[in-house]
Formats: sequence, C-alpha cells, structure tokens
Amino acid sequence: VQLQESGPGLVAPSQTLSLTCAVSGGSITANYYAIGWFRQAPGKEREGVSCIFVTDGNTYYADSVKGRFTISSDNAKNTVYLQMNSLKPEDTAVYYCAADRSLPRRRWRLPTEYVYWGQGTQVTVSS
Repeated sequence: VQLQESGPGLVAPSQTLSLTCAVSGGSITANYYAIGWFRQAPGKEREGVSCIFVTDGNTYYADSVKGRFTISSDNAKNTVYLQMNSLKPEDTAVYYCAADRSLPRRRWRLPTEYVYWGQGTQVTVSS
C-alpha cells in the first residue's frame, strides 16, 4: 500500500487549502481502512489532525482544527481529502496521511497505530 499526498502550498492567514491523499495498492473500503492526517511542525511531535473510517464515514478531529478542517473520502477514487479553512500561522507544518486496517477508534490520534505513511507535504501559513 502506498499513500501520496498532494496540495502543498503557501497561503495567507484566513485562507483555504485542500490536501489530497491518494491510496494505491488496495481498496480503502474493501480493506476497512482508517485514514488519518497528521502534521509535524519543526521541533514538535507529530500530532493527529483528523481521521476517517471509510467504511462508515465516521470522522474525528483534533480540538485545534475542529470547525475549520473537514476530512472526506471518495471511495471510488481511493482518495481522502483534508479541506482546511480559516488557516492560521500555527497550522504551518508538514502534513502526512497515514492508513491502518485495524485502528482502534479511541487511538486514532496516535502515529504509532498507523502502518502505512505518505512522504508528507509542506503547508505554510504566512502573510
């Protein structure tokens, strides 16, 4: 299984950016995947941003992005999206998508629970 993020960008505060995570090597629905988005800023630990369980569509968000970010999936395209609105400078980080087949829902925000990872894409929010 391979994951590829796209949508790197430099945006001004309050603007919008959308990230895409394309999954290859296996159906995300047939394999009961959970897909998570993580981010890591310089000098900080990798943190869970959002997660979607593609078989039932349940979604989860970190408090810091709730109400601003939206995760969604297009199962026919084997793709997951992260729509980021009202971006703030503190959202600046490398963003990663990750996948796992047997993720306990209560542990969605833990990077160690995910087996498959993309290479990451830089998001910079600055005026």
